[in-house]
Amino acid sequence: MNTPHDQKDISSITRTVACKENASGAVFTGAAHSGQPSESEIRAALVCRHTEKVQNLLSGARVAVAGLGGLGSNIAVFLARMGVEHLHLIDFDRVDITNLNRQQYFIHQIGMDKTEALQEILLAINPYLTIRTDCVRVTEKNVPALFRDDTYICEAFDVPENKAMLAEAVLEYFPDKYLIAASGMAGYGDSNRIRTRKISSHFYLCGDETSEVREGYGLMAPRVALCAAHQANLVAELILRQTETKGQ
Repeated sequence: MNTPHDQKDISSITRTVACKENASGAVFTGAAHSGQPSESEIRAALVCRHTEKVQNLLSGARVAVAGLGGLGSNIAVFLARMGVEHLHLIDFDRVDITNLNRQQYFIHQIGMDKTEALQEILLAINPYLTIRTDCVRVTEKNVPALFRDDTYICEAFDVPENKAMLAEAVLEYFPDKYLIAASGMAGYGDSNRIRTRKISSHFYLCGDETSEVREGYGLMAPRVALCAAHQANLVAELILRQTETKGQ
């Protein structure tokens, strides 16, 4: 006799097998496909993993990523792979060789605007994404125009003063938008110190909130990516809460 836990495991295995069987037909598989998969094939693969209801919510969400360094480039890649189709990339900087230790860029992209380079990476993951880019420095004055069409805003700046400026501006101009900020992801060590904390109804903070860059304890790929994963995961949670709300 199967326990509820066993039945859940069997259901999960059955779903995975079904996805693989479907992938051999309508859904793209690298071995069976010589060219670029169609938009419908990519969507079918995502629906197979997420269900139609979940994928519809992810596809329709509009997410801004402010700052495209270690946090922002990882957040954007996570969101693109997850199936978020409307992304807004904001940064004034260019790719530098010192970025390669923790950011998603490649050697051939050194010197490119980060907005352009990251867009190139994301479209290599899914060429049917809708990506808006703004190669500008975010200021308190341009926040209202920049983020007007975005529902979820990921703060991914390096400088504490810029982080505070964006948080204050979003809370002032867009109190109903979700702000997911970050603080404390330097160095290495205990991964479980990275956490997600709710500050207010629409404001969340990810990180350990204490670690700072110092000599011999700089920004490293694993811990930065952990914090970025917290931010991207929270975006997914906030988007998919709509299912619970609509079901009530």
